[in-house]
Amino acid sequence: MTTRQTIPPDNFVHTGFALTHHVLTITLNRPERRNALNWRAYAELESAFLAAHDDPQVRCVIVTGADPAFCSGDDVTEIMAAPDGGIAKRGAAIVHNPPTPAAIAALECAKPVIAAVNGAAIGWGFELALFADLRIASDRAKFSEMFVKRGLTCDVGGFYRLPVLVGPEKAAELLFTGDVIDAAEALRIGLVGRVAAHADLMRDALALAERIAANPPLAVRALKAGLKRSSYGDPREIGGWAIDTIRRLAHTDDHREGVASFMEKRAAVFHGR
Repeated sequence: MTTRQTIPPDNFVHTGFALTHHVLTITLNRPERRNALNWRAYAELESAFLAAHDDPQVRCVIVTGADPAFCSGDDVTEIMAAPDGGIAKRGAAIVHNPPTPAAIAALECAKPVIAAVNGAAIGWGFELALFADLRIASDRAKFSEMFVKRGLTCDVGGFYRLPVLVGPEKAAELLFTGDVIDAAEALRIGLVGRVAAHADLMRDALALAERIAANPPLAVRALKAGLKRSSYGDPREIGGWAIDTIRRLAHTDDHREGVASFMEKRAAVFHGR
């Protein structure tokens, strides 16, 4: 028998726990905004990953989005163009910012995480896919590290995991250009492990999650910890540097132009100041 947690209908991040298979599914649930993240959604996402980390019944996690998108990144209206100054004001008095809490919660979750990328993974949506240990993409998926288009840097994922997955040169190209790539290109460069027909995505993700969850949980956790030690740097140091840099760039004219051009639906003109 499958049981599910009771989730208030207005939560932006839904979790459903299938007790018989030890798999937790985290679903971003703002489909009318293409699952863009506001501050509340970030907090709910952090809480979901912390809960997965702490719950001994959870052995594997799937993160996905409510169709049609996986996650379109930050909600520009609520985060970058907010009346209170958005990211340019948040943390302004802090000398060294901590890394994004939701990013650290995802990266430090002791359970294997599978990203089922069902549509556009843009900006922080791309980052969220990078935080996972395994990525399965729908044939409708698209990816872009478009932070440069807003005059900003990526978060910790683009520095911490992207170069390991696709190589330093391809990572640099994706970060410097902000280009959009499709699922086939993501598979070719090693960003995702497989591509599934859209209708089969969650079935395939669940099948993989259940195979993992059927294995001894202590051994799986140790394997995840070993891979982290052998492949990556310190996510807290990299993530703190990334947020320090994002806060600094948020005060530039180029960032303001990137946001204004998005809101006004026109091409941006940057001046390096």
